[in-house]
Amino acid sequence: MKTLYFTAICALLFFSACKTEPKKEEKTVTPEKTIPEKIAAAHGFDNWKNVKEITFTFNVDRDSMHFERSWKWEPKANVVTAISGPDTLVYNRNSMDSIALKTNGGFINDRYWLMAPFNLMWDSKSYSFEHTVDVQAPISGESMQKLTIVYANEGGYTPGDAYDFYFKDDNIIREWAYRKSNQEEPNLVSTWEDYEDMDGLQIAKQHNRPEGGTNLYFTGLSVTME
Repeated sequence: MKTLYFTAICALLFFSACKTEPKKEEKTVTPEKTIPEKIAAAHGFDNWKNVKEITFTFNVDRDSMHFERSWKWEPKANVVTAISGPDTLVYNRNSMDSIALKTNGGFINDRYWLMAPFNLMWDSKSYSFEHTVDVQAPISGESMQKLTIVYANEGGYTPGDAYDFYFKDDNIIREWAYRKSNQEEPNLVSTWEDYEDMDGLQIAKQHNRPEGGTNLYFTGLSVTME
């Protein structure tokens, strides 16, 4: 009986030792968004994936002169319709001839004015950036944060150029500056204002310059979602 009792205890100890500890659940740590990602998100970038078509007209009034050109962009197909005066051109940005390439330069410029916050995501591999917590905005003089991006020296339409975005704690752009070839003094500064919510996209329709005489704005805005 003693032998049997001893054997039973050994068996119990053996099986107890063989039991595996339950696995601890591994916690997934979500990395904090970068400043460019926060700015893009504040302007509705998460909704961009549902956009089927966007139309807009780029307008510039300078003294007595008025310039405009209109665009329709189907981002999923990457098809652009350009309308300038009596001329209309439809092209696919995945396969452009020389005429389309020239026209596309205007599209890139106008789209950048309209959706620069989204370009922070689309161009994320093409620039380096620096974040400053407290600076004086160049137009309003208000205390804001600043994101500076500098494009690589090769490729794209603005190689080596720099942009300074000024924003508050809501990450919505209020002002910006463009500096050609990353020079110290800005070539252009303007406001970002008159925001409109277009199906979750926060779009600034007005860009005023402190020197006056030039008015840059957007009309004909429409967004079609899938």
